[in-house]
Amino acid sequence: MAEMQQSEVRNKKGVTRGKKLSTRVDLTPMVDLGFLLITFFIFTTTMSRPTAMRFITPDDRDTTNPSLAPESKTISLLLEDNNIIKYYHGIQANSMQETSYEKDGLRKVLLDKLQAIREARGSAKDMVVLIKPGSGATYKNIVDVLDEMLINGISKYAVVE
Repeated sequence: MAEMQQSEVRNKKGVTRGKKLSTRVDLTPMVDLGFLLITFFIFTTTMSRPTAMRFITPDDRDTTNPSLAPESKTISLLLEDNNIIKYYHGIQANSMQETSYEKDGLRKVLLDKLQAIREARGSAKDMVVLIKPGSGATYKNIVDVLDEMLINGISKYAVVE
């Protein structure tokens, strides 16, 4: 560990006193402790887990007839390029309207549809959103729409071609 080198010095009266020359510190145990701590922290840290969105897809082997949603509770979102969303209610694609990804855009459209369903004495849980990404839609556009589904509490939605 630490060593002190001493030598004896006699003064004029004959008293022997130890003279301290130098101090030498052995750092070998400190290096061992450092490596021990490094290996401890490496083994105990958790590696970053990949973050992924949970996406449930239907089973292709399911042969039962899926329940059909009424047209009044369905909205279709067409994701286009240049951050434009075209949407229509039910199956009437000829009455297509346009919106954007801002809060007063897509969120307002979804909340208005939910309000219309509630006013018709229906349950908001029955609302179905069909998300149809076009060739110009980016991955960010799809994630933004899925985030809006989560924010607005819409539990029934599907990404279709």
